[in-house]
Amino acid sequence: MLDLSDKRILVTGGSGFLGKQVVEQLLQAGANADKLTIPRSRNCDLRIIDNCQKAVAQQDIIIHLAAHVGGIGLNREKPAELFYDNLMMGAQLIHAAYQAGVEKFVCIGTICAYPKFTPVPFQEDDLWNGYPEETNAPYGIAKKALLVQLQSYRDQYGFNGIYLLPVNLYGPEDNFNPRSSHVIPALIRKVYEAQQQGINELRVWGDGSPTREFLYSTDAARGIVMATQLYNDPEPVNLGTNYEISIRNLVELISELMEFKGQIIWETDKPNGQPRRCLDTHRAQETFGFKAEMNLKQGLKNTIDWYRKNPS
Repeated sequence: MLDLSDKRILVTGGSGFLGKQVVEQLLQAGANADKLTIPRSRNCDLRIIDNCQKAVAQQDIIIHLAAHVGGIGLNREKPAELFYDNLMMGAQLIHAAYQAGVEKFVCIGTICAYPKFTPVPFQEDDLWNGYPEETNAPYGIAKKALLVQLQSYRDQYGFNGIYLLPVNLYGPEDNFNPRSSHVIPALIRKVYEAQQQGINELRVWGDGSPTREFLYSTDAARGIVMATQLYNDPEPVNLGTNYEISIRNLVELISELMEFKGQIIWETDKPNGQPRRCLDTHRAQETFGFKAEMNLKQGLKNTIDWYRKNPS
């Protein structure tokens, strides 16, 4: 196991939703707070190579969480930005880290990289067996290119880079901005605002048939830190729960937990996104012992409670 106590660790995106949890898990795993570096995008735009080179200098481990990401709405509105920003941040940071002699690079990918019709549950070996769902493709392909980069740098330079594929994340402090949020925070906010405004209906994109899998942010962070300490192979690894729920059932569960009694109106002229998402999680369990602990209902309760105390 990699001893983190004397390692200088850079966490890009470390002040974000997942990043805060990763920093906390690093500290619990023995990392030295004085040796943790968390760059902020306003001062360190990773799309600029000079900033990447400065950020990685003298670092031992890089955990790359920073991403330009959102839900279906943002994917449709800004596909070019999502492709360019994520590709440039990741590719330049990996190259700078290799040049600086960084000991280990931990890259966080996305399940948006999987083909649209991947057999369920998604296995890592199926990652290249087709084109991603169209609205996800610019973001997913940009992030998947980083896997190729890490594997090629390992082959040519012996650079130790690993690639993790977390499923859809949720939890307290998630992004609840309706223009860029993912499905769980978007639904929680919609229900909350309907209740505040006395509206007895909830409009939801699609027909409710797609399935999704959701990983609580604390579990995801714990998995990332476990992989940082224990995993050193080139193959990508899924991080998930291996439990899927339909969007229809998710809406009903959130409505139940928030005691919303209104009518659900499905906007079937809007896109569904990928038909099904559920991950095979055997590789993570077998290679570094990761298994999710938070069940969906309790995780949703925690997230709803947080948002009610911090509505935006």
